Amino acid sequence: MTTLLPRILRALEQFHATHPWDHNAHYHQWILRQLPRRFNSALDVGSGSGDLARLLASRAGVVHGVDADADIVARARELTAPPAPVTFTVGDALNEIPPGPYDVITCVATIHHLPFSDALTRFRQHLAPGGTLVVIGLYRPQSRSDYLIDAVAIPSNVAMAWIKNKGRKSPRPTSMTAPTRPATMNFADIVREARHELPGARLRRRLFWRYTLVWHQR
Repeated sequence: MTTLLPRILRALEQFHATHPWDHNAHYHQWILRQLPRRFNSALDVGSGSGDLARLLASRAGVVHGVDADADIVARARELTAPPAPVTFTVGDALNEIPPGPYDVITCVATIHHLPFSDALTRFRQHLAPGGTLVVIGLYRPQSRSDYLIDAVAIPSNVAMAWIKNKGRKSPRPTSMTAPTRPATMNFADIVREARHELPGARLRRRLFWRYTLVWHQR
């Protein structure tokens, strides 16, 4: 068994290298379901190649995306049609947010790159009264429940990769070319700090090594 597990993990890694799919984009439609049908302004923190920002623009008067990686911001601008009400800025997600306030703030697979509590405080400061914050985050598994969800995610991940790529080898999507890093906080600590900074925040573990956070500014 001790020799079988590394072989399984290597096989999975090889499979996903040739059949990649964007786990973050999987949650984009879910994010839209948490938001009003129309709103004036939105901020997408860690906007990457701009996929979510462009979706938000279908409902918003204006959308600002901010990302620290200049290369992926340049690619986002290339992929965005000129008439779209979307702008992208290269900047630090804590200190270089374009002026708000915003009716909607989204942050997908980015907050684990930042000081967690400081990031939530800054998002709250930039959110308009009645506005909505939605975070899709990564956590470090620690509890038995975490590992159970991870175990369920493995076959689901393989199935999704096969379906989305129609069984064929595919290149990595542009959205997956930005720099990444592993999560360091466990889910229990995330919940505790989030509810301290954002009373009433709703958090839930999800498949594919993600959690969701939704909070409404009063």
